[in-house]
Amino acid sequence: MERQRWTASALPDMTGRTVIVTGASSGLGAITASKLANAGARVVLAVRNETKGRQVADTITGRTEVRPLDLSSLASVRAFAASWIGPVDVLVNNAAIMQVPQGRTADGFELQMGTNHLGPFALTMLLLPHLTDRVVTVSSEMHKRGRIDPDDLNGDQRSYESFQAYCDTKLANLLFAFELQRRLAHAGSSVRSMAAHPGITKTNLAAHVTGRKGLGLKILASFAQDAEHGALPTLYAATQPLVGASYIGPDGPGERRGYPTIVQASETARDADLARRLWDTSSRLTAIGHGLLHTP
Repeated sequence: MERQRWTASALPDMTGRTVIVTGASSGLGAITASKLANAGARVVLAVRNETKGRQVADTITGRTEVRPLDLSSLASVRAFAASWIGPVDVLVNNAAIMQVPQGRTADGFELQMGTNHLGPFALTMLLLPHLTDRVVTVSSEMHKRGRIDPDDLNGDQRSYESFQAYCDTKLANLLFAFELQRRLAHAGSSVRSMAAHPGITKTNLAAHVTGRKGLGLKILASFAQDAEHGALPTLYAATQPLVGASYIGPDGPGERRGYPTIVQASETARDADLARRLWDTSSRLTAIGHGLLHTP
């Protein structure tokens, strides 16, 4: 008998629940926000471009809000968290940038690491007192190509390569998600930390990439699934009865496409010592997270 495939039509009733989705002005984030609002949740679209966020919100049936959040700026992250009142049932760390030219955030971090990891780390830590159910951090199968040196998180000791830098951030996402679960469990918290990846999905994340790499990504995209399917692992991780540290991805060959299932992260992503060192460095660089959750 064929295994039943989970789709967004199976989402539970989310009435009365509040969900924050970062990067919800396009792509997977917009679909995630839309499906959760359709299911009855109050969904906050946390976006860098409020105009685009409002345009997306206007297309969504359900209760939505749009709030400014620029994950490349700790001041913006702090302002978002400081303005929050009330519980957050689910935080979806979805926003990311990919293969951008070398640059620095407002706080001096390498642009991709600052936006994709340090910003979400800071946001999660600052919202932790409000969280009631779970955090979902969106990673990528590209995490398997990632390399993390907590003593050189900004890559100052090596030459910049945009694709490698992106892979590094996706590994950081998983190390953070799993370490967060270890610390939550150690603290006796009922909040759970999950992770998800969309497989190969058609979005505009790499639309700016040109040259041979851009051509390669366009060819790869021709085999990709649509964003509606790409959002399913995140929706599954955000709503289903899962244990902490669950990692959800597509069930097809190579986890490139398909329907949500529990998948296995790389051995490096499950390295508890590396995760602890990354956590300590992230806390030091952001000046956030010390004393909130202790090392198991």
